[in-house]
Amino acid sequence: MNFQQLRSVREAVRCGFNLTDVAHALHTSQPGVSRQIRELEEELGIALFVRAGKRLTGMTEPGAHVLPVIERILQDSGNLRSAAQEFVAQKSGRLVIAATHSQARYALPGAVQDFRRQFPNVRLHLHQGSPRQVAEMLMAGEADVGIATEALDRYDGLVALPCYRWTHSAIVKPGHALLDGPLTLARLAAYPLITYDTGFTGRPHIDEAFAQQGLVPDIVLSAMDADVIKAYVELEMGVGIVASIAYEHERDTGLRALDAGHLFGINLTKLALRRGSYLRGYVYAFIECFAPTLVRSVVEQALGDESDAGERYEI
Repeated sequence: MNFQQLRSVREAVRCGFNLTDVAHALHTSQPGVSRQIRELEEELGIALFVRAGKRLTGMTEPGAHVLPVIERILQDSGNLRSAAQEFVAQKSGRLVIAATHSQARYALPGAVQDFRRQFPNVRLHLHQGSPRQVAEMLMAGEADVGIATEALDRYDGLVALPCYRWTHSAIVKPGHALLDGPLTLARLAAYPLITYDTGFTGRPHIDEAFAQQGLVPDIVLSAMDADVIKAYVELEMGVGIVASIAYEHERDTGLRALDAGHLFGINLTKLALRRGSYLRGYVYAFIECFAPTLVRSVVEQALGDESDAGERYEI
């Protein structure tokens, strides 16, 4: 048994049983992948995959049973390398952060700047995506840290810890009628609205608030990025609803913000880690730069708890 055999099985599942894609991911040939899988099956004495001719079409019951063990072995081998590197190069290495667009644009820059001052020799890689994509990058071992408001606490393989609370603001042009008088859902619903895509940056709270009042908002445009939303508000296409941190008074001189926290409630941004992963010292340092309440002892306790540890920590 060898690691290449285990990687071939894992990638076969990740690639939807397409051996051409597996060969590409592992930088080898398709016959080589088939041989690795076949040799592992022979050693274990079980068929891991269902086949139709030479094609893999799914996992057998025994295959589904041993897959988590294979995943665990490969994760532990990665942890072993990381643990060794901790002593070989304590302040250099690579840190991959996966985050949504809003977090990457508005919440992360200060933390990244502070971290770079402490660890100038650590190479930072920032990947942006939807909350689901952030979670999947973590689960696949493609990212070390994930940051988003939605989805991260829905995956059993992740530990999601609270970072900070935030609310929404309504964004309008100077002189807009909404600037006169209290902001209500009924008044907002009277205008075309521009806000986040479904599943992004607190959008579920926005939809829920209107639904509870029996109102049907006229959402004429939705986007993942607050900068896009603000651009179309400036074109007078509608009223924007964005995360409050996305409005910058110094930069957004052509816009005005109205606090909408009382309408759409409080949102909670979370930082997630893959359960069972080994974190190098600089990863803990980055986490604390982003969320000062998440000191190393808190994160270690959460990672060591097999229950849903993130539920226990409050900010």
